[in-house]
Amino acid sequence: MENIRLYLRESYDELINHVTWPTWPELFSNARLVIVCTIIISLVVLLFDTVFNSGLKAIYSL
Repeated sequence: MENIRLYLRESYDELINHVTWPTWPELFSNARLVIVCTIIISLVVLLFDTVFNSGLKAIYSL
């Protein structure tokens, strides 16, 4: 039981005193970047899916 308390105490100390938290502008900037990258990657996957789907339909219709 003492090990769990020590772990929780040290974890709390680490989060409060040693972790560098981002500022709100940094957080919003990074979130915006993640959203834009997610949209771009999703569009690339959609493009590949559409191309491969069309190609397979052409092959199967032979």
